[in-house]
Amino acid sequence: MYHFIVNPNARSGLGHKVWIMIEKRLKKEHTAYQVHFTKFQRHATQIASKITSDGEPHTLVILGGDGTVNEVVNGVSFPDKTTLGYIPVGSGNDFARGMGLPSDSMKALDTILTSSNRKKIDLGVLTYPKKRLRFAVSSGIGYDAAICRQVSVSNLKPILNRLKLGKLSYVCFALDELFRCRPKKMTVALDEERTVHYKRTYFAAAMNLPYEGGGCKFCPDARPDDRMLDLIIIADVPKIYALLILPTVFLGKHTHLRGVHIFRCQKARLESETALTLHVDGEPLFQQCSAEFSVEKDSLTFII
Repeated sequence: MYHFIVNPNARSGLGHKVWIMIEKRLKKEHTAYQVHFTKFQRHATQIASKITSDGEPHTLVILGGDGTVNEVVNGVSFPDKTTLGYIPVGSGNDFARGMGLPSDSMKALDTILTSSNRKKIDLGVLTYPKKRLRFAVSSGIGYDAAICRQVSVSNLKPILNRLKLGKLSYVCFALDELFRCRPKKMTVALDEERTVHYKRTYFAAAMNLPYEGGGCKFCPDARPDDRMLDLIIIADVPKIYALLILPTVFLGKHTHLRGVHIFRCQKARLESETALTLHVDGEPLFQQCSAEFSVEKDSLTFII
């Protein structure tokens, strides 16, 4: 049986409209399912925890955006016994893009209902004082997290979503935040084997998939099944040069530019001279001076 975890408010109400079409298909084909609607922030985490807490195998199908995916993976009690399907209806859809899923909702449903292909995928883990959170796409500190914070509190994104231009909100805030940000000193310890220091760090992001921020191809070689994270750091270049890097990120053509540092690791520990905003899968968190990124011990099974 499929457990559908549906965010009806995803993309300014598109989630509810898509679910109506999907439910018609499920009933027509006599598919066994239960639907669980999210009603408030972090509700999907509670739903996923309740379903999976018995330790038995379950198949969860997420209908929502990257934020809903994040809530669900943080609620899964036994990742090694959980199979995940995904129907993307968010504005960023970096998880779907990174996993090569169809953007069309009904095609995504076809994949879930008919495909026999399964893939083990990793989950990242962000650890900071007294907190431990999983991520499916990425987690970052600094400039990229500050953009996520602006997007989350602004009225611009819902307006652009209605015009089917939701991705533009990330571009607008990326430019605004770049002019406002103040790069900080940062120390990064990689797998407890190598330590690097930067005098002027714009941001650092641990990537489980190639894309973040509505299609920015930060780490083109990131894979969700290699038991590794790809860590990108932008540092020690003038702000005008950082501005010139931005357009190249969408095509993944930035990786060899000055100021772009990419590492592959299982664990990275970061220390900033001052507190910076954190994010997990685009969801902003409180400012912190330190953070650790790592790979979750157990993998999830994903329908592809």
